[in-house]
Amino acid sequence: MKLLRSALLLLLLLSTSNNFAQIIQTTLDPNQIPKLPSNWTAKNKLGFDISEIAFVNWSAGGTSSISGLFKGEFGRNYIKGNHKWVNELIVKYGLNKQDGIELRKTDDAVQFNSTYGFRKDTLSNWYYSAKLNFNTQFTNGYNYPNRDVAISKPFAPAYIFLGAGAENSNKKKDRVFYFSPITLKTTLVLDQYLANQGAFGVKKAVYITDPVDPANQILVEEGQKVKAEFGILFTAYMKNEIYKNVFYENRLSLYTDYLNKFGNVDIDYDTKLDLVVNAYVKANIGVHLVYDDDIKTKKDVIDPATGAKTQVNDGPRMQLRQVLGVGLVYAFQ
Repeated sequence: MKLLRSALLLLLLLSTSNNFAQIIQTTLDPNQIPKLPSNWTAKNKLGFDISEIAFVNWSAGGTSSISGLFKGEFGRNYIKGNHKWVNELIVKYGLNKQDGIELRKTDDAVQFNSTYGFRKDTLSNWYYSAKLNFNTQFTNGYNYPNRDVAISKPFAPAYIFLGAGAENSNKKKDRVFYFSPITLKTTLVLDQYLANQGAFGVKKAVYITDPVDPANQILVEEGQKVKAEFGILFTAYMKNEIYKNVFYENRLSLYTDYLNKFGNVDIDYDTKLDLVVNAYVKANIGVHLVYDDDIKTKKDVIDPATGAKTQVNDGPRMQLRQVLGVGLVYAFQ
């Protein structure tokens, strides 16, 4: 009987010690600890489009060329209860090379969007929202073939929109509308040469004529590098699968200033059609339209007497960029 009691006690001790050892191991090994669901979600997408055409003894003629476009989209979203915080970073950079022509830029953009929203209940699609948008570019831009004078540079311009308003967000339909009656728009031109020209709407430099040499202009006041506006902002985003593996995406931004030419609307509309071949290959067709009364187009003017070439403003115009590409896409979290 004593032997049986001893055996039972030994089994109990061994069982207890094993359970205790498992608890210790679980405590020490973080891989064994069950992870709580995170309120953060991540989205990352990298893409590279390439197009190439080559001619060798081609009787009809032609110019060989190759183009490449790198694209990156990164998202970090936080959702908890009636609160959400959506962050998005979009980068693009493209180059083109043709025979006998120097390397040229075809696309260049850095865009960051951040929106915080709060809704009264989980059934509503309406949010009280605050939004931040930032846009600039990576490298200098030129009015080709003129590469001597840059017409834009990194942070020249850069645009910052900061405001508060209401947002209607429908996740199932992948649709977001935002309206802000109180939006501060800040235009940065952090290059003094461009600021002195009054590029992108900033106040240009003040010059006076040299009394000794009338052909010479004396700088009295440098151009301002910052321009602030206060107005109304409306943005919209929609993405629909119009056919199997064919997606139609639209981004629209409309802005008008209360004090400076109210009703004169700045337009930024980007639309594209994605044709998904498989998880890694995609074709896309896109059109980007921009109109901003503060952005003056440039044209080259040649002095008939000296032959010197200078650039002058030619007034605001609708800007258009069209893209057709086939490339690789890699999405990860």
